[in-house]
Parts: sequence; C-alpha cells; structure tokens
Amino acid sequence: MASFKKTNVKIFAKTGPDLSPDNIYWKQFTAPVLVKEFGPIDYIDFSPIEPHYFAVTSSARVQIYNPITKLVEKNLSRFKKNAYGGSFRSDGKLLCAGGEEHSVRLFDFHSKNLLRLFRGHTAPVHRTFFTSDGIRITSFSDDNTVALWDIPSEKQLITFNKHEDYIRAGAVSPVSPDIFLSGSYDKHIQMYDTRTNKTVFTVDHEAPVESLLFLPSGGVFVSAGGTEIRVWDALAGGRLQAKVSQHHKTVMCLKLASNGRRIVSGSLDRHVKIYDAGTYKVVHTLDYPNAVLSVGVSGDDETVVAGMVDGMLSVRRRDTEVKESKSQRKKVSYRYADSHSHVPSTDAIVQEETKEVMSKQDAFLRKFQYSKALDSALMAFVANKTPHVTVALFQELTRRQGLKQALAGRDGKSLSSILRFLIRHIGNVRFGKVLLHVTSVLVDVYEENLEELNDEARIMFNQLAKKLEEEEDLTKSLLELQGALQMLVTGAETVSSLAVQDKQPLEASNAALAELVISIG
Repeated sequence: MASFKKTNVKIFAKTGPDLSPDNIYWKQFTAPVLVKEFGPIDYIDFSPIEPHYFAVTSSARVQIYNPITKLVEKNLSRFKKNAYGGSFRSDGKLLCAGGEEHSVRLFDFHSKNLLRLFRGHTAPVHRTFFTSDGIRITSFSDDNTVALWDIPSEKQLITFNKHEDYIRAGAVSPVSPDIFLSGSYDKHIQMYDTRTNKTVFTVDHEAPVESLLFLPSGGVFVSAGGTEIRVWDALAGGRLQAKVSQHHKTVMCLKLASNGRRIVSGSLDRHVKIYDAGTYKVVHTLDYPNAVLSVGVSGDDETVVAGMVDGMLSVRRRDTEVKESKSQRKKVSYRYADSHSHVPSTDAIVQEETKEVMSKQDAFLRKFQYSKALDSALMAFVANKTPHVTVALFQELTRRQGLKQALAGRDGKSLSSILRFLIRHIGNVRFGKVLLHVTSVLVDVYEENLEELNDEARIMFNQLAKKLEEEEDLTKSLLELQGALQMLVTGAETVSSLAVQDKQPLEASNAALAELVISIG
C-alpha cells in the first residue's frame, strides 16, 4: 500500500536570503551588552595590542573598557569640558584626545598621567590621530584649521587653513607619516603633504564630511557624508572610484575590520553595515535600538562596539564556544556496566524503526474529514504562527475538490475564524492568489444565507469587503505608477537616442527629459 502523501507546505513558506559566509561569520556574536554612558558617544577606538582595550570618548572623559568583562578599567577625566576623538597610538602605550577647551591632550595609557598639552587652536578640536611614525599628532578643529604637533618638543610644526567650515573628520596615511586627510562641513576633502607644506589635492564630497578612512594600502581612501560613502583613488589625484549609498540617514563613522578586508559604517538610521573592501557591496547588517554615532571593531574581530546618540554603548563579543550537536554526542549505555567492566560482543545491529509523525490536518485529510482538517489548521497557534500551513491546506482542499464541503455548514464561531484569517492575510503576496479563490467559494456558499448568520459573521463579511476594496485601490495605484515609470523610461531612451543622432549637447537632453517629467506629473 502506498504511503500517504503529506500536504506540501513548503511552497508557501517564507523564503529568506541565502546565508553567505559573511552572514555566518558576523552572526557569531553573543547578545549585546548595553552600558550607559554620561552623554552621546563621540568616538570609539580599539588598542592595537591585546587584549584590545577600547577607549570610549563621551562627555568630559575618556573611559578605557575591558572587552571581556565590559567594565571600565581606566578613566581619563582631565577635562573641564567635553572631550572628543580619543585614539590610541600603534603601540597602545599613548592616547591623544581633543576637546571643547581648544587643546590636544596626550595621556600615558598605563599610568593615566597627562604627558603633553598642545595649545594653539581657537575652537573645539574634534579629531586627533597619531602619525604612522608615532612621534607626531594631527588635530582637526572647528577653527577651520588642521595642525601637526611634535610630541617630544610639544610644539606646533605646521598649520593648514584651507577649509571654510568646521573640520570634523580626518585620517592619517598608514604607510607615510607625512600624508594625512581632512574633511570639512564645507563638503571638501583635502590631502596634505608635510614635506612640501602644501595641499596635494582637493575633492568634493558634495555633502558635509563626517568621517574619513584610509585603506591599508594607503592608495585609496573612503569618505562618509550625508547618506553616501565615496571611494577615492589617492594615487590618481583623488579620482572617484565608487559611490555607495546603502543608508537612508547621515553616515556618521567609518572603520576597518577583518584586517582591512571589510569596511564598517554606522549611521543615524540605526544600522551598522559591513562592506567588502574589494567590491564595496554590503555583506552584513547589524541593527541597533537608536541612532549610531560611532563604531569600533577590534583587530581580531572579536568585539564590535557601537555608541549611540542616547549615551548607550552596545558591546558584542564573538561567541567562541563550540556547541556540540546532537548527532555528535556519544550515546553511553549502562546496560552491561558492572564491577568487571564487561564489554559484550556485537553480532548484528538492528536499525530502530522511526515512526513518521503526521500532523492533525493530514490525519483528517487521510480520512476525508475535510471540515475537521480545516478546523485544525485554523487553530490559533497554527494560523498565527505558521499561516503558510493553513494556506497550503486550502490549496490541498482545492486540489481534492473538497473546499466547498469544508467551508459549508459552519456556525458563527467557526465561520468567523475563517473570515478573520482571510482579512489578515489576503493582502499577502505569497497567499493572495489562493485566498482570493477561497473568498470567492466562501461567498458562493453563504450569499443566500447571509441574513441568517449572526451579527459577528456579518460584520466580518463587511470588513472583508472593505479589505478587498483597499487591495483593489492599491493595485490600481501600482498600475498607474508602473505606467508612468514606463513612459519615463521610454521617453529617456528616446531623448538620449535623439541627442546622439543630432549631436545635441547634454544640457538640451536634460531639459527635454525635465519637460517630459513635468508633463507626466
């Protein structure tokens, strides 16, 4: 006798995106630990040296956290006003930070002593970085200037004042101690060379620049401003390589991860996105409860920290524990255990027969009890959590020509459960075609007996009619939009072809396209 064929529910199951190696890699984190700071998190920087402590600049202090315990190890509070941009040197022994007091402070990481105080700016200093040789510091200030400081002599070496607005972003070359970048709210990015004391080139980001980042090669840098990230070729004089627009609010910070193979961006849209540094495509996204101002990733990708506008610090740590699967667990039998540790010999292994579990609706379908099968599929824990199972049963009943039999002869309560399910899911793209057919059969069954139904059922029929009208209006609007877009695309292709044939200037083509858009509107 042939075995009973179960209802195929996979055809309506919601399909998720395929898991890539990056998705698996970045999902191996424990639940985030939230820490409350005293103000918005301005900047996060990880020490390059293990165990990779991270510095969090917030309010009038720079706090050093242990990534394992998530507790504050050191507190640098030699600030009277807000501190900004605390960052480590490459050996992890020194830390520099700017602030509202128009100065740059240099701290010893281990002793917490203030070693140097660099004065010269006339406005708050928002970013400070060590050069690659570790003996100089660059500072970027709201007085529209960029300064280079010598650590041993505590003197200002060079000042550049080429910007016309606040400078809130900067980056130093990882391969040369003489090259660094500045990004300003005047929308421009400038590269400087301290050997010539001149600006190498200037590029336009077309939005206030919030963050800058050199890739490990030193020949490519990335800028963030507005909702866009741009990639520039420094060796080609600042030639634009790519534009990446994956956020829908301002991008506030950029960081490197996976030894420079991944770029991380944080935005006010509450997302942190991770990109492939070769293709600039998004490989993973991390979600946060509030707008992200700063982000940091440890050198070994073990810890990801995000700072939010409400002062919350989210710390995610990679889960290094390997969980043993059920198939890997060894079955231990104590049947023959005794004091002599007797080990029996095995002549033959008899495979245990596994009994196939059948769902309630399939059991009723096997007995041709269609009404009971539908009742079981409309139970709350099935219809609410796995609606695709209920829809699959509707399709199976249609295939068996038993749908009308299953829907007929119902009282108010059981009929209301069917109507409630239809109202909730008839607008779903996955279920729409099947549920429209079910609605049509349901109306055919009860249209003559509608007055005999109870008040609840009649009200729900009216709600179903209203829902269908809404779906009809939505379909009409989408068709109108589709037609307008087709006209726009066709018109653009026509204008472009005419411009090429007649060798008209590009401005004329754009003007004709603008007239077409206005006429469509």
